[in-house]
Amino acid sequence: MIIPGSGSQALAAELAAALGEELAPVEYARFPDGELIARVGDVSPDRAVIVASTPTSDAHVELLQLQDAAREAGADEVITVLPYMGYARQDRVFQAGEPVSSRAVARAISANTDHVITVNPHERAVCDFFEPSAVAIDAASVLADPLPHDLVEPLFLAPDESATPLAETVCDAYGTGEVDYFEKVRLSGDEVEITPSDADVGGRDVVVVDDIVATGSTMSESIAVLNERDASRVYVACVHPLLAENAVTKLARAGVEQVIGTDTLERPVSRVSVAKVLAEEL
Repeated sequence: MIIPGSGSQALAAELAAALGEELAPVEYARFPDGELIARVGDVSPDRAVIVASTPTSDAHVELLQLQDAAREAGADEVITVLPYMGYARQDRVFQAGEPVSSRAVARAISANTDHVITVNPHERAVCDFFEPSAVAIDAASVLADPLPHDLVEPLFLAPDESATPLAETVCDAYGTGEVDYFEKVRLSGDEVEITPSDADVGGRDVVVVDDIVATGSTMSESIAVLNERDASRVYVACVHPLLAENAVTKLARAGVEQVIGTDTLERPVSRVSVAKVLAEEL
């Protein structure tokens, strides 16, 4: 049985259809004091698969409630699917006195589940924080599906050299094109120069590929550089379209042709689902 979090209802429905499993009835509410309550209807006694992205602290609390409700209903096995894992980028101590936040939330999530599946975490090492087990799956290939079939000499650009495999995955799935990455040179404390590493972008269609677009600031700067260098059309493809605050406006003003995201975070730009990739893992 598939149990959806409030922010992952469409993905949970797609996954239930892909697996041929029942979608559990769930209600989400708040008490007058602001506390959350998630209520789950009849749950199959064998396996409960909870599908819940956690982009907010409230979403984390809701996930813990869904896990507990599944156990309370008698599920023999609870699998937790985190299409997007919040706090995953806080995976180390950056300043003295800070917590390792991804470890803290992983421990809380681990307490009432048998296995965790997450999609393209910023660092796969966060899976080591879960007990007894967690795996990270790569769903970047699905980002090729919504791209136009007539891209001109397509160039797939990663935000930095370490993210090149992500761009390579999308390029391979598209079937043609070249892969490159942006180089970032810090000129001063608040000034960074961003340039494509090697490839000429003039007259070419460019797809900038990233795991997550949060505020859109770095991405919009990258798009501006591509436009200055006479790129033809520029697309943004990301697994997790967080798009916080005015990120969409920044990207539009920068001249992006289209933003393509998956439904790990359900946004207007979520043009493709990771359900089939998750179904293969389940």
